Amino acid sequence: MLEEKKQRDLRMRMRSYVVILLCLVQCCWFSDAIVDPIDFLALQSIRKGLEDLPGSNFFASWDFTADPCNFAGVFCDSDKVVALNLGDPRAGSPGLVGRIDPAIGKLSALTEFTIVPGRVFGALPESLFQLKNLRFLAISRNFIAGTLPANLGELRSLRTLDLSYNQLTGEIPRSIGTIMELSNVILCHNRLTGSVPMFPFRSLNRLDLKHNNLTGPLIPDSLPPSLNYLSLSWNRLNGPVFRLLSRLDQLNYLDLSMNQFTGTIPTQIFSFPIVNLQLQRNLFTGPIQPVDQVAIPTVDLSYNRFSGPVSSMFSSVQNLYLNNNRFTGEVPNSLVDRLLAANIQTLYLQHNFLTGIEINPTAEIPLSSSLCLQYNCMVPPIQTPCPEKAGKQKTRPTEQCGEWRG
Repeated sequence: MLEEKKQRDLRMRMRSYVVILLCLVQCCWFSDAIVDPIDFLALQSIRKGLEDLPGSNFFASWDFTADPCNFAGVFCDSDKVVALNLGDPRAGSPGLVGRIDPAIGKLSALTEFTIVPGRVFGALPESLFQLKNLRFLAISRNFIAGTLPANLGELRSLRTLDLSYNQLTGEIPRSIGTIMELSNVILCHNRLTGSVPMFPFRSLNRLDLKHNNLTGPLIPDSLPPSLNYLSLSWNRLNGPVFRLLSRLDQLNYLDLSMNQFTGTIPTQIFSFPIVNLQLQRNLFTGPIQPVDQVAIPTVDLSYNRFSGPVSSMFSSVQNLYLNNNRFTGEVPNSLVDRLLAANIQTLYLQHNFLTGIEINPTAEIPLSSSLCLQYNCMVPPIQTPCPEKAGKQKTRPTEQCGEWRG
């Protein structure tokens, strides 16, 4: 009985091999390329693990009696699959559902692997991280879970890693910092824990780890000066960042908001080529006195513990959020002039200890601009609409303002 079962299983396997060989022969007959048999079988397994969501028709061309190199999303070099882009990339496409089959690791020449947003779930196969030639890995806005493997650093050729908007947990492997050519790391909107790893190589341009559960301080030399984009917002990171930020003079976007960073920030940061500076809702302290006119369009320093006078060097900023700090003194005339000329679109100064502003009570704030002055150590000379969070109290209680009125 057992021997008959073995014979039956053997015949079924042989029949499967014959079908595969016939498919390969047919591909060879109608095409100049012969797909590597291992790649052929791998694509079949990958296809079995994934389906089109309703409204998607991506897999319609995946007919294994034809040449797989002509399938949608499959790109070959000679007989090997070098790129696999799964799902309809057009905006609004429903995407795919299912799991990534471990056979992905059999595509030994693969340099690019992407899956469009959809409902792909489960953990990333360990075999995926054995692809030595992989340069681009992007599977964002799906339901990928589990942890990143400790051997992530074995992807020696990797340049872009985008696993954003998934359900990844655990720590970011330290080995990620050993990938010398890594340029873009986008792991935002997951559930990652632990600290931010070291990235010593100057190939790194973009690091986006926002909306995770990362904790601990940032080591001063943990990030390279090659960074153009750094977003660590909505974590629980803490400690000083003065020495770290002083080195990152190539930044054009910086968001450290919604953390627990402490200490002062370097003055030179306001001369970096940044277009958007987000430092709100931390525990930063000290005065802010830029040396030159600040050319950053949007600066948000709100909800910190900054103190001292408001610098006139901020008059060239289009959107300036200094609210909920400990700024004192009078509002510089240059800020008022630029606001009335509609050069400043947002000027939020509420909830500080400011003692005066020279502005005509009959002055008309341009419709394109917003000014909020309430809850300072003065009666606002002009009534302007403020955000609801500013509250209804126009002036700070006198007992809180004695030391600031001089």
